[in-house]
Amino acid sequence: MRFRHPDGTTVHLAYCTNVHPAETLDGVLAQLRDHCAPVRRRLGRDRLGIGLWLARDAARTLDTDPAALRALRRELDRSGLEVVTLNGFPYEGFGAAEVKYRVYKPDWADPERLEYTTALARILTGLLPDDVTEGSISTLPLGWRTTWSADHARAGQRALMTLAERLDALAELTGRSIRVGLEPEPGCTVETTGDAIAPLTAVGHPRIGVCVDTCHLATSFEDPTEALDALAAARVPVIKSQLSAALHAEHPGRPEVREALAAFAEPRFLHQTRTVTPTGLHGTDDLDEAVRDTALPPDAPWRSHFHVPLHAAPAEPLTSTLPVLRAALARLVGGPNPLTRHLEVETYTWQALPPELRPRGRDRLADGIAAELALARDELTDLGLKELP
Repeated sequence: MRFRHPDGTTVHLAYCTNVHPAETLDGVLAQLRDHCAPVRRRLGRDRLGIGLWLARDAARTLDTDPAALRALRRELDRSGLEVVTLNGFPYEGFGAAEVKYRVYKPDWADPERLEYTTALARILTGLLPDDVTEGSISTLPLGWRTTWSADHARAGQRALMTLAERLDALAELTGRSIRVGLEPEPGCTVETTGDAIAPLTAVGHPRIGVCVDTCHLATSFEDPTEALDALAAARVPVIKSQLSAALHAEHPGRPEVREALAAFAEPRFLHQTRTVTPTGLHGTDDLDEAVRDTALPPDAPWRSHFHVPLHAAPAEPLTSTLPVLRAALARLVGGPNPLTRHLEVETYTWQALPPELRPRGRDRLADGIAAELALARDELTDLGLKELP
């Protein structure tokens, strides 16, 4: 979906396909037919943006076989779909029964992360619509904090600088500019947007910046306006933003609230949980740690890294951080000039919801994704953007 900002800029809105597990190119092609095209039809659009997640095996096929890349582009065109952004955070196995800490490997100290991201950049130059010259990729925020050392930091910085050189060369070769954004996430060495400033200013390249995920922003209790203003002051570009909402518990000390939270503690994904006290931000690596013991103080609100559907906040006594998303979106695209041109709805946890909230079958999932995109569309038009055909 495309929108015209009042300054004349085109802003793209997509939804991320990491909600549909696929490790191979055949799996990706099936996603387009079985999931993405039905969402487009529900929205009544001739064209729908998708943020592709390409696992390692699919990326290798597309990067080494020009015929395969052409086949994917043809299927996108045939299905009324377009790609301007990729999710390069998960490397493989995102549809596994247990993902948890595995999603942070390989990190940016491992040469494979650089090679994978470079391959994604090459692929994206071949997938961009004919009238679009800029693409974006979101990526791991360096690495998980407990495995990240000074040696890792130096290796990661060298890798990002090499990536910047490769992106420059790719732009020279293809005429298409691909930019990459580190995606701050709770528990990682770059947990907040503020944590991203030092390593990114050290790299100092306009093609390397931040992907602002509004669920992560909210989970870490960052103020959206302050966070985005700090990035702008440091001249760190917002490459893209993932529109998502976290799980919020206003009174976590109450038994009924703990019970409701426990229903969202599940074995597949990591749900880092945070609270703010007079001594600062406190957290656990997963939601089950928070609800089963006294790791977090119970007298201040908790937020958990659980991407809840944008249009359907959990039932009381829980809610979502949709207001944080709205505040971030107002700063991102509601001003005289947009801070980013790529927006992506990223609710990958539909099948991790408590059983009674999970969509039953493809049709119900497509309904839910279309409803999320409709909400995002309405937020954009309320901010003065005009939806384009």
